Amino acid sequence: MNNAKKKRDLLYMGILIILLLIFLRFGLYFLKSDGFSGLSMLLPLLLLGICLFALCTAALFAAWVYQDCKRRSDDPVLWTIVVFAATPFIGLLIYFLRRSEMQTVCRACGQQISEKANYCEKCGTHIEKEDNRVMEKHGTHHLNFIIAGIVSMVLMTVCLAGFIVSAATGNGINTNVASDDRVWNLGTISMNYNAYRDDVWKLDFKSASEGFVKEQNMTIEDAGAQLLCADISCGTVPDNATLVLWLVQKDTVRSIDVTNLSEPLEYSLDEFENGKIHVRLQINGVENTVSEICIR
Repeated sequence: MNNAKKKRDLLYMGILIILLLIFLRFGLYFLKSDGFSGLSMLLPLLLLGICLFALCTAALFAAWVYQDCKRRSDDPVLWTIVVFAATPFIGLLIYFLRRSEMQTVCRACGQQISEKANYCEKCGTHIEKEDNRVMEKHGTHHLNFIIAGIVSMVLMTVCLAGFIVSAATGNGINTNVASDDRVWNLGTISMNYNAYRDDVWKLDFKSASEGFVKEQNMTIEDAGAQLLCADISCGTVPDNATLVLWLVQKDTVRSIDVTNLSEPLEYSLDEFENGKIHVRLQINGVENTVSEICIR
């Protein structure tokens, strides 16, 4: 009994740790992205709902497997971990394919035998079958876990559908490159390198979706004396392709075409104020681009 209690406590502790890690992940992302600036709160709430309901679904189905394993004299902790880690759908499929048969005890010799057996494998004694009511009871144990798991799975699907629809339609997502809020992209970018160290933003990418915006927040310390310096080289420039550098700070917005720079750009920042400024590259078809941008 003590071992079973310890295993159950470890399982509950593991679930609690996973929940804490999910909330920590969202908290860190919240801080890193300026509080989901540029996103409607509905989207992160839907994403959080997907994670939580997915976790609840896995936990509830794993709890049912735990109870079922105990009844079949299997290792409940092992199978619970398998179901929880392999997602409930794959985990349950594996469990149903590999789980042991229900067993009973031979009244003559005490040997564990299958409930479907007609005779004991050890002593050959004829086994009296249980009536249908008992067999039915065996097949319907802990229905509350199953029902709650299905409800949680439905709620997860609703959140997932809402998130996909909202993302596909762009509702609640800021895609305005001239906005003072963070710009969120619905496309993709293939990057070789992206880093911001020692106040220098280095971006090296192969290609990106049309209109994809990559941004980095920088700080102006002396707007009257500092310059924005950009050394940008576009390796492949198809017809009508462009690369536009955007500088955005509140209502002050400036855009510069940097597709074919013959020499590094030095742009005066005297139109802006001291403080944070959004530095953005809007990628419109250019490929194999290397850039290095800083304020000095």
